[in-house]
Amino acid sequence: MHHSDVDIDVTTAVRFHPIEIALSMLYKVVLVVGIGPSVLAVVLFEVILNGCAMFNHANVDLPRTLDRLLRIFVVTPDMHRVHHSILKLETDSNYGFNLSIWDRLFRTYRAQPEKGHRNMTIGLPDQQSTQPTRLLWSLSFPFARPRKEPAKSDNV
Repeated sequence: MHHSDVDIDVTTAVRFHPIEIALSMLYKVVLVVGIGPSVLAVVLFEVILNGCAMFNHANVDLPRTLDRLLRIFVVTPDMHRVHHSILKLETDSNYGFNLSIWDRLFRTYRAQPEKGHRNMTIGLPDQQSTQPTRLLWSLSFPFARPRKEPAKSDNV
Protein backbone atom coordinates (compact mmCIF):
# COMPACT_ATOMS: atom_id res chain seq x y z
CA MET A 1 0.00 0.00 0.00
CA HIS A 2 2.75 2.43 0.95
CA HIS A 3 4.56 2.32 -2.39
CA SER A 4 1.38 2.20 -4.48
CA ASP A 5 0.63 5.85 -3.65
CA VAL A 6 1.11 7.89 -6.84
CA ASP A 7 1.04 11.25 -5.07
CA ILE A 8 3.38 11.41 -2.08
CA ASP A 9 2.27 13.54 0.82
CA VAL A 10 2.24 13.23 4.61
CA THR A 11 -0.53 10.59 4.43
CA THR A 12 1.88 8.27 2.59
CA ALA A 13 3.81 8.01 5.87
CA VAL A 14 0.90 6.16 7.50
CA ARG A 15 -0.32 4.24 4.46
CA PHE A 16 0.36 0.63 5.46
CA HIS A 17 -1.70 -2.53 5.34
CA PRO A 18 -3.35 -3.42 8.68
CA ILE A 19 -1.60 -6.81 8.69
CA GLU A 20 1.77 -5.10 8.22
CA ILE A 21 0.97 -2.74 11.09
CA ALA A 22 -0.06 -5.65 13.33
CA LEU A 23 3.14 -7.58 12.54
CA SER A 24 5.23 -4.47 13.14
CA MET A 25 3.52 -3.89 16.49
CA LEU A 26 4.07 -7.53 17.48
CA TYR A 27 7.76 -7.26 16.56
CA LYS A 28 8.10 -4.06 18.62
CA VAL A 29 6.30 -5.57 21.62
CA VAL A 30 8.64 -8.58 21.56
CA LEU A 31 11.65 -6.24 21.43
CA VAL A 32 10.33 -4.00 24.20
CA VAL A 33 9.61 -6.98 26.46
CA GLY A 34 12.94 -8.60 25.59
CA ILE A 35 15.12 -5.51 25.96
CA GLY A 36 13.11 -3.72 28.62
CA PRO A 37 13.64 -0.04 27.69
CA SER A 38 11.99 2.67 29.74
CA VAL A 39 8.57 3.96 28.78
CA LEU A 40 10.19 7.29 27.92
CA ALA A 41 12.62 5.60 25.50
CA VAL A 42 9.78 3.79 23.72
CA VAL A 43 7.68 6.96 23.45
CA LEU A 44 10.66 8.98 22.19
CA PHE A 45 11.49 6.31 19.61
CA GLU A 46 7.92 6.29 18.27
CA VAL A 47 7.69 10.10 18.21
CA ILE A 48 11.00 10.39 16.33
CA LEU A 49 10.14 7.51 13.96
CA ASN A 50 6.71 8.88 13.07
CA GLY A 51 7.90 12.49 12.95
CA CYS A 52 10.68 11.55 10.52
CA ALA A 53 8.29 9.47 8.40
CA MET A 54 5.87 12.40 8.12
CA PHE A 55 8.69 14.82 7.28
CA ASN A 56 10.17 12.42 4.66
CA HIS A 57 6.83 12.08 2.91
CA ALA A 58 5.74 15.70 3.25
CA ASN A 59 4.84 17.42 0.02
CA VAL A 60 7.17 20.35 0.65
CA ASP A 61 9.65 22.00 -1.64
CA LEU A 62 12.60 22.99 0.54
CA PRO A 63 14.91 25.66 -0.85
CA ARG A 64 17.72 23.87 -2.73
CA THR A 65 20.47 25.19 -0.43
CA LEU A 66 18.58 24.13 2.71
CA ASP A 67 17.85 20.69 1.25
CA ARG A 68 21.51 20.21 0.32
CA LEU A 69 22.65 21.18 3.84
CA LEU A 70 20.03 19.10 5.66
CA ARG A 71 20.66 15.92 3.66
CA ILE A 72 24.25 15.85 4.88
CA PHE A 73 22.74 14.63 8.16
CA VAL A 74 19.04 13.82 7.73
CA VAL A 75 16.80 12.40 5.04
CA THR A 76 14.85 15.18 3.33
CA PRO A 77 11.56 14.81 1.43
CA ASP A 78 13.30 15.19 -1.95
CA MET A 79 15.93 12.63 -0.99
CA HIS A 80 13.37 10.04 0.13
CA ARG A 81 10.99 10.75 -2.76
CA VAL A 82 13.55 9.17 -5.13
CA HIS A 83 12.93 5.87 -3.30
CA HIS A 84 9.27 5.99 -4.41
CA SER A 85 10.11 6.17 -8.14
CA ILE A 86 8.82 3.50 -10.52
CA LEU A 87 12.38 3.03 -11.80
CA LYS A 88 14.03 0.07 -10.04
CA LEU A 89 17.43 1.79 -9.84
CA GLU A 90 15.78 4.65 -7.94
CA THR A 91 13.46 2.49 -5.83
CA ASP A 92 16.54 0.57 -4.71
CA SER A 93 18.05 3.74 -3.26
CA ASN A 94 17.54 6.21 -0.40
CA TYR A 95 16.04 3.70 2.02
CA GLY A 96 16.73 5.85 5.06
CA PHE A 97 14.04 7.63 7.02
CA ASN A 98 16.11 9.49 9.59
CA LEU A 99 19.88 9.75 9.13
CA SER A 100 21.25 9.98 5.59
CA ILE A 101 24.59 8.46 6.55
CA TRP A 102 23.22 4.92 6.20
CA ASP A 103 22.49 5.31 2.49
CA ARG A 104 25.90 6.85 1.95
CA LEU A 105 27.60 4.08 3.96
CA PHE A 106 25.80 1.27 2.10
CA ARG A 107 26.13 3.07 -1.26
CA THR A 108 22.40 3.32 -1.81
CA TYR A 109 22.38 7.14 -1.84
CA ARG A 110 21.06 8.76 -5.01
CA ALA A 111 21.09 12.57 -5.08
CA GLN A 112 18.50 13.13 -7.81
CA PRO A 113 16.07 11.07 -9.87
CA GLU A 114 17.03 10.45 -13.50
CA LYS A 115 14.22 12.65 -14.86
CA GLY A 116 14.34 15.22 -12.07
CA HIS A 117 11.76 15.57 -9.30
CA ARG A 118 9.18 17.35 -11.44
CA ASN A 119 9.20 14.65 -14.14
CA MET A 120 9.69 11.46 -12.15
CA THR A 121 6.83 8.96 -11.89
CA ILE A 122 5.89 7.86 -8.38
CA GLY A 123 4.28 4.57 -7.34
CA LEU A 124 4.38 1.04 -8.68
CA PRO A 125 5.04 0.52 -12.40
CA ASP A 126 1.94 -1.60 -13.00
CA GLN A 127 -0.37 0.45 -10.75
CA GLN A 128 -0.47 3.90 -12.35
CA SER A 129 -4.18 4.57 -11.89
CA THR A 130 -6.62 5.87 -9.31
CA GLN A 131 -7.10 2.35 -7.88
CA PRO A 132 -4.50 2.78 -5.11
CA THR A 133 -6.74 5.50 -3.63
CA ARG A 134 -9.59 3.02 -3.08
CA LEU A 135 -9.65 1.39 0.36
CA LEU A 136 -10.89 -2.08 -0.66
CA TRP A 137 -8.41 -2.22 -3.55
CA SER A 138 -5.59 -1.25 -1.21
CA LEU A 139 -6.55 -3.88 1.37
CA SER A 140 -6.76 -6.67 -1.23
CA PHE A 141 -3.73 -5.61 -3.30
CA PRO A 142 -1.09 -7.63 -1.37
CA PHE A 143 -3.10 -10.80 -2.00
CA ALA A 144 -3.80 -10.21 -5.70
CA ARG A 145 -1.96 -12.21 -8.31
CA PRO A 146 0.44 -10.22 -10.44
CA ARG A 147 -1.05 -9.18 -13.76
CA LYS A 148 0.38 -10.99 -16.75
CA GLU A 149 1.96 -8.95 -19.50
CA PRO A 150 -0.12 -9.05 -22.69
CA ALA A 151 1.41 -11.25 -25.37
CA LYS A 152 3.31 -9.22 -27.94
CA SER A 153 2.20 -9.76 -31.49
CA ASP A 154 4.75 -10.40 -34.22
CA ASN A 155 2.68 -8.13 -36.48
CA VAL A 156 3.32 -4.97 -34.49
